[in-house]
Amino acid sequence: MNQADRPSPQDACAPGRPWPMGVTPSVFDGKSGLNVAVYARHATAVELCLFDDAAASETARIQLSACSDGVWHGFVAGPGVGQRYGLRAHGPWQPDAGHRFNAERLLLDPWARSLCGPLAADDASQQIPKARVIDFAAELQAGAAITAGPQTPMARTVLYEAQVKALTALHPDVPEAQRGSYAGVASAAMLAHYQRLGVTALCLLPVQLHQDERHLVKRGLRNHWGYNTLSFFVPDARFATPAARALAYEDDAAVRSEFRAMVDSLHRHGIKLILDVVYNHTAESDALGPTLCWRGLDNASWYALDDKGAYLNPSGCGNTLNMGEPKVVQMVMDSLRWWVQAFGVDGFRFDLAVALGRRGGPDAHFEAMAPLFAAIAQDPVLAAVKLIAEPWDLGPKGYQIDQIGRFGARWAEWNDQFRDTARAWWLGHPCTPGQMARRLAGSSDLFQGSARTPLASINLITAHDGFTLADLTAFEHKHNEANGEHNRDGHDHNLSANAGHEGPTQEPAILRLRGQWRRALLATLLCSQGTPQLLAGDELGHSQGGNNNAYCQDNAITWLDWAQADQDLGSFIAKVVHLRQRYPALRHPRWFTGAATEGAARPDIEWRTASGQTPSAADWEQRDQRLLVCVIGVGEDLQPVRERLLLILYADPAPVEVCLPEGKWQLLLDSASNWAAGADTGAPSEVASTLLVSGPTLMALVQPLPLADNGSRN
Repeated sequence: MNQADRPSPQDACAPGRPWPMGVTPSVFDGKSGLNVAVYARHATAVELCLFDDAAASETARIQLSACSDGVWHGFVAGPGVGQRYGLRAHGPWQPDAGHRFNAERLLLDPWARSLCGPLAADDASQQIPKARVIDFAAELQAGAAITAGPQTPMARTVLYEAQVKALTALHPDVPEAQRGSYAGVASAAMLAHYQRLGVTALCLLPVQLHQDERHLVKRGLRNHWGYNTLSFFVPDARFATPAARALAYEDDAAVRSEFRAMVDSLHRHGIKLILDVVYNHTAESDALGPTLCWRGLDNASWYALDDKGAYLNPSGCGNTLNMGEPKVVQMVMDSLRWWVQAFGVDGFRFDLAVALGRRGGPDAHFEAMAPLFAAIAQDPVLAAVKLIAEPWDLGPKGYQIDQIGRFGARWAEWNDQFRDTARAWWLGHPCTPGQMARRLAGSSDLFQGSARTPLASINLITAHDGFTLADLTAFEHKHNEANGEHNRDGHDHNLSANAGHEGPTQEPAILRLRGQWRRALLATLLCSQGTPQLLAGDELGHSQGGNNNAYCQDNAITWLDWAQADQDLGSFIAKVVHLRQRYPALRHPRWFTGAATEGAARPDIEWRTASGQTPSAADWEQRDQRLLVCVIGVGEDLQPVRERLLLILYADPAPVEVCLPEGKWQLLLDSASNWAAGADTGAPSEVASTLLVSGPTLMALVQPLPLADNGSRN
C-alpha cells in the first residue's frame, strides 16, 4: 500500500475500558462494538487497524483515545465477531533506552485468540497474520463441553512426551488425512498404543503458534519442535488436518475444534494432556530479529533489558520476557487459563522455567516465589493442573546441580541428574552405587528439602532434546550434520555408548548388548521412585541417525518409523509399566527412612551387598562397583504391606552370586533376558536362596507376605 493510499488516523474513539486485555466484543453506552485494550506504557499513541474479510486491505485506522496506567484503550462501535485487525504503536526510536517504536510496522495483538491470513510472518514485506475477533463466551462454552480429564494421581502417572506431527506422520494405521495432526494424536490406533503401554498422560511439544527462524528458512529447514512462539493463545494450524488447515487462512475455528476433539477423546480414554509451553522468550529473537508484536508495542516493558537497552538472554534465544512486569505476568496467566478453560488442558511443562523466576534485571536471580509463580499458586482456575518445570536456563546460577529442586509446592521438575546417573551406571561412565541409589530412591538430596515428595522428580532417560534411546546405545558421538551447522550444535556430554561400533550394525553380539542396555535403562526408569517420563519412539527403537539436536528436522529423521517398530521392546515396556502399577513399592509417595516406622515390622527400604550384608561407607563410593541391591517393603498409602520387592541393578557382564533374604522369592523381571511377568507369561517363577546374575540387567523379585506377617506388629 502506498503512503497516499493508507487510511489516516480517524478521530479518537470512545474511551472504552482498560480491561479485558486485547480486542473483545462489548457494549458501551448502549452500542455494540469492540473494546480495545493494549499495553504499551512508553508509546505516545496506539492505533487499531481494521481489515476486510480477506485480511488483505486496511479499511480503517482508529487512534485509541485513552491511556490508563500504560494501557491504551478505546471502544469502536459497529465491528464485532469476525473482524480482522492489527495494531500500530507510535513512540521514540531510542534503542539505547530500550525503545524500538515504528508506526510503519503492523503488529499482532499479544492477546489475540484467533489469527487469519498468512500463518507464517514475513517481516520484510509486513505479511503477518491478522488477529480475528472471536466470541469469547462461545469458546468457553465449547471448552466446558469437553469431557473432564481423568483424576489420575501423580503416583500412578506415566508420562509420554511426543511431537504432534512426528508421532503419526508415518503411522500406517492412522487415516492418511489425520497423520501428523491433532486428530492423529487421538486416533484409534494411537489411543490403543497409549493404553497398551500404560501411558496416563500425554506431553505434547509446543502447539502454540510458532514462527520459523530466518536462518532455518534460508537453509530450507523448519523449527520442528516449535520453541519459538508467535501467539500464546492460538493452536498452531500446521498441526490440523488438511481440511481444517485450508480454512485457517480465513477462519481457524476448525483448528480449535480439532484440538478440542483431541482433548475430549484423550480424556474419554483416561489420558491427561500436558502442554509444553514457552513463556521465557518470543519469536522476535534478538535486536536483528523481526518486529512482530511485543517489540513494536513497548520493547522496554515486555523484554528484560540491561541498562544500555540490550536484550538479556538467559533463554539463549535472543530475548527473554520481563517477568518483573505485571502485564507480562498477566499475559502468561491469561494464556494458561485460556488453554485450561477453552481447550480442557490438564497441565503444563514450562520450558526453561528458571527464566520465569527472574524479575528482568541484569542481576536478577531465580526466586521460587517470583511474581508468576505466586500468581499461579493462588489461581483457582489453575488449582488442579499439573505443573512441571524444566529447572534451568542460561542466566546467573541458571543451572547448578545442587540447585535442582528449587521450585515449590505443587511443582514437579525434570530430573536430569536421574538421567545422567542412570546413563552413567549402565553405559560405563563414572558412577558410584551411592549415586545410583539416591536416584533410584527418588532423589531426596534434590527434592526433600523443599517439603515435596519423591513424585516431584520427573525421571527420564531421554527427551526430545538429545539422543533417542536407540541412538544413546548406538553412538558415542553426535551426528548433527543435517542441521547445517557443521556438527557444532547439540550437546557433547551425552554419556552414551555404542558397544564397539558407531551406528547401525548387524553384528549379533553388539545388537544383543545394545538391547540389554535399552531394557535396563527403561526398567530403571519405571522401577525408580518418582514420576517416569517416556520419549515417544523409544518403545519402537526409533533412531535419528545419531542426531541429538533434531529441532529443525521436520522429516523422516524425527518422524517415528512405525513400520520398523521393535514390537518386543514395546511389549517389555508395557509389562514393566504394569508391574509399576501393580506394586506400590515402585511408586511410593513418601520418602524412605531406612528404618521401621511405627507399627511396622521391617524397614521401608534395606540396602544389601551381594552377600546380604549392609553396605559400608566405602561400598557406596566404589566407582568400579556396579551392583546395587535393595529390598522395599511399603504398602498402598497407609495400608498394610502385602509383599516385599527385591531390586537388583547389575551393570557388569561377569556373573555374580547374590544372596537373597530369607523366605520364598518369585522373579518378576529380568531385563537382560527380555522377560517381565505379565498376562501372557503366567505366574512368577520361584527362585532359590541365591541368584546368579549376569549383567547388564535389572531384576525384580517379589516376596508375598502371609497375612500374619504383613509388615505390621500385632
